[in-house]
Amino acid sequence: MADESIADLSLADAARALAAKKFTSVEATEACLARLERFAPKLNCLAGLDRDGALGQARAADAAIAKGVSKPLLGVPLAHKDMYYRKGRESACGSKIRAGFVPGQTAFALEKLDAAGALDVARLAMVEFALGVTGHNPIVGTPRNPWNPDYVTGGSSSGSGVAVAGRMVFAALGSDTGGSIRFPASCCGLVGLKPTYGRVSRRGAMGLSASMDTVGALTRTVEDAALMLQVIAGHDPEDATSSRLPVPDYRMDLDKGVKGLRVGVPDSYFYDTVDAEVRALAEKSLDVLKTAGATVVKVPIPDISAANPLTTMITATEGASLHARWLKDRTADYGPQTLGRLLAGLFVPGNLYVDALRLRKQMARAFVATVFDACDVLHVPMMTVPVPTIAESDTASNPGFGKFIVAMGHCSRPFNWLGLPVASMPCGFTKSGLPTAFQLAARPFAEATILRALRAYERETPWTSTAPDMAKIGD
Repeated sequence: MADESIADLSLADAARALAAKKFTSVEATEACLARLERFAPKLNCLAGLDRDGALGQARAADAAIAKGVSKPLLGVPLAHKDMYYRKGRESACGSKIRAGFVPGQTAFALEKLDAAGALDVARLAMVEFALGVTGHNPIVGTPRNPWNPDYVTGGSSSGSGVAVAGRMVFAALGSDTGGSIRFPASCCGLVGLKPTYGRVSRRGAMGLSASMDTVGALTRTVEDAALMLQVIAGHDPEDATSSRLPVPDYRMDLDKGVKGLRVGVPDSYFYDTVDAEVRALAEKSLDVLKTAGATVVKVPIPDISAANPLTTMITATEGASLHARWLKDRTADYGPQTLGRLLAGLFVPGNLYVDALRLRKQMARAFVATVFDACDVLHVPMMTVPVPTIAESDTASNPGFGKFIVAMGHCSRPFNWLGLPVASMPCGFTKSGLPTAFQLAARPFAEATILRALRAYERETPWTSTAPDMAKIGD
């Protein structure tokens, strides 16, 4: 019988334990497989699992460890959002249209993880074509939150949030076009880091919005987030948007602390629509950072009121271009929310789209100059409301929730619009017993500063070491 307690370790601790031969990769993989097989069907977070293939990878990793091979993630079982292509393996992207699709290439991020020795043991559920903030998927079923299965997981990296929070795998790739890493991180009590646009190549990942898609990971701890970014970041000559800037050592200053670091509090916009309960918990996290040595300063926010609607518009327009043939030939195979959002993109005038891209560059320059001359990291809420239930946020049965779903991106989409690095960090629980979070953002390519600040907060709080009670999910 597998020792499932292995799966409770953080990613970094599991990697260290494997390198020290405290247990084998086969034992770690069996622990993760046992949890995936027991809990994934109840929480609907799995898109595909090859048990024999996973154990074969683990045996190969154990053989490499026995020979003295050293790699940062050698033998560690991971699983990823079902939009990262692996040559010869199905990638359905949470859809009926892509069901059975077998790509002829492997995603850059998976290649980097492979080179680091990580195992890829499963494909994880996602919102259809990554278009949705709650996690609902009428095509393949909606994942359920491990803290309470009646509640949403957040989307669109829904299965990644469930599997990592439920201690089924040690970390998982997600993607973030309007908050799709940060929403499930917030709803499931995880660290969700959206890197700077271009920091990680999108090659071999399902496209949605070429000007905003971002690759990143959902992890349990800040060190794990640093480790995953360290592995997957870097220039890709096959991706024209991939940055050529050197990749720093994201763990070098992780425990440096925040003494003297300026944490900015926005003077407008971000708190405009935030629920009082969520606001109170976000503000408490500021007190923790201040006690840890940070200087909290009020900072002016340029007018970014257009960021949320224009991000939605650009995503729809670029997504509609990618889906044009399917929208014509396979209309009935889309879920209603995905179809509605993509069809809207077909009716955006070309001049409006170009103007939006031009305005985006102007706003990004103004925002960085104004905000990050005054602070090192900007502290804002993540969700504007407590985590909703699956039933109340289902637009099929509650059409009035549609406008609310757009409003949920009030605090998340501006950072996709601006192309900035930003991370969601758990900061407690609302009265419903579900997690909530704040965000830290920084100037382009300052992920190390975000991670350093989050680590200082993590050291003073219990949230990243608090796990859902999976016994309540049942055997």
